[in-house]
Amino acid sequence: MKWTSTVALALLAPANALLRFPCAQLVIDRLDPLVTPGMAPSPHLHQIVGGNSFNVTMAPSKDMPTESTCTTCQVCLDFSNYWTAILYFKAKNGTYKRVPQKQNVGFDGVQGGMTVYYMQDGLYNFQQTSKVTAFKPGFRMYIGDVNARTKEQAERFRQLTFTCLQDMNTRDPQTLEFPTQPCPAGIMTAVRFPTCWDGKNLDSPDHMSHMAYPEYGTFESGGPCPASHPVRMPQLFYEVIWETKQFNNKADWPSDGTQPFVWSFGDGTGYANHGDYVFGWKDDSLQRAMDSPCYQNCPTLQTQNAAAMNACKKDRVVREEVDAWVNELPGGHMPEYIKKRWD
Repeated sequence: MKWTSTVALALLAPANALLRFPCAQLVIDRLDPLVTPGMAPSPHLHQIVGGNSFNVTMAPSKDMPTESTCTTCQVCLDFSNYWTAILYFKAKNGTYKRVPQKQNVGFDGVQGGMTVYYMQDGLYNFQQTSKVTAFKPGFRMYIGDVNARTKEQAERFRQLTFTCLQDMNTRDPQTLEFPTQPCPAGIMTAVRFPTCWDGKNLDSPDHMSHMAYPEYGTFESGGPCPASHPVRMPQLFYEVIWETKQFNNKADWPSDGTQPFVWSFGDGTGYANHGDYVFGWKDDSLQRAMDSPCYQNCPTLQTQNAAAMNACKKDRVVREEVDAWVNELPGGHMPEYIKKRWD
């Protein structure tokens, strides 16, 4: 799929823009309209936030801002959909329990979901002076490898990390694998997407190759985009905080010293951390926001309160148990190396 308009590469005057906002949970469902469109159920369970036009197909021609009647995100003009896999705890008796999500500091009252960032420069760069080109209608992308089970495989994707939260302000150290000790304030997963676009394709067969990482370094370090992907786009970044408090009793953990958490598709290493994105901002509101001088809270964007965010819901398409203890992960995922851990 091509974007046929001319890509404007001219630099404009610097504008300090970094957007950070919460999105409540829209639905937990076994759907993945990006990787497995039209399949219900999809192979594994996801947690989805954003516009309520989310569905099993999500055709590229879909006008998400028009078809959505609400969004779970704080920014009223953002009808995009953001989703990740679900985290589970595996008990010694072999049963599983979904780990709930909680919001970041400062977003009290917002139910589950995640925190979303759009940045011109790195998170701790208060100047935010780099010019970026906002995503276009029909744009979508994926990052990560659902089949990754080694550190070497995970290192192909920069900055998909875990943080063991000692308190809600902890941000380091970050690891590529699941924490190996109980985390007092929960486990935070970070999903940072590539930031260099080829300027032509709104998607690609693998949902990744139309995007690239900087030629060297990272987005935060200001590394240049490669010639094949010359258009610098915002850093899209998710933070998901998993409330592990009820699972932090070390006596409930495996006696062999390994950790008990597993992704909804059966990965017990954490290396297969991944995320999906389908753009759905109304009109040119994201570009206008990125061109405006604002840090975290942008006065040019209308926002809604937690009650309105929480009220935006979507009925599950795939009817299955997602909250009680279950004998197997939805979709039947249970790799041999995980089963043997409990033998």
